[in-house]
Amino acid sequence: MPVYRRGEGPGVLLMHEIPGITPEVQACARRIADAGFTVYMPWMFGTPNKAVSAPYAMGQMFRAICIRKEFTTLARGESSPITNWLRALARKIHAECGGPGVGAVGMCLTGGFALTLMLEPAVIAPVLSQPSLPMPLPGLAKKNGPKIDISPQDLDTVIQRLEDENLTVIGMHFSEDGFCPKERFTNLKNKLGDRLEVIEIDSSAGNAHGFGKMSHSVITMEYKDEEGFPTKDAMDRMIAFYRERLMLEVTTVTE
Repeated sequence: MPVYRRGEGPGVLLMHEIPGITPEVQACARRIADAGFTVYMPWMFGTPNKAVSAPYAMGQMFRAICIRKEFTTLARGESSPITNWLRALARKIHAECGGPGVGAVGMCLTGGFALTLMLEPAVIAPVLSQPSLPMPLPGLAKKNGPKIDISPQDLDTVIQRLEDENLTVIGMHFSEDGFCPKERFTNLKNKLGDRLEVIEIDSSAGNAHGFGKMSHSVITMEYKDEEGFPTKDAMDRMIAFYRERLMLEVTTVTE
């Protein structure tokens, strides 16, 4: 699987969303790299640099749900098989970039992968942006809504590691996002407690920033680079999180 790389500094593994490595996802990678990190982005599906359109997005979603066995798209109580390869990539990133560990961010279809990646000791700063697996499809919304694509055993291991190593997780989503229901983070918060920091952006009717019920991609499609804008605040918090966890402070001792 090809992997794109940009920047210098501690490593961050960026897992793109459906439909692929769009211009908006590339811009997200540049923002992280420009903040002082080495971004690694594996190409998992879609056509790199192809603009988003409804037919393109629906086609890639269909392939992920119906064809790609690497992704656990329905509620089977399993971690997606592709996370095994991604954990190996995280180890490689840490070996190449050094530092205390690796950051990870998943979006949409890959959103929950950042949590499963914590089975790899090198991953110490995971961000889950609008995790959409298992898909809350019609007829499955009530069953799939509160779930996230990680097996119960793997989740128990992650929870124990969060406690043992004093680590935290960031999760972000729009309040009315049908692909990432509120119940998903409510359920995860009940399990992770204070180890999970949830960033919820208001997309209810009449909100001050014009987000609607279809708002979904927090740090790509709906991102707006304006001071005080909710998606910029979310991006800034993610960058600060990576700096807190991945950048070693240098202390100068004077006689």
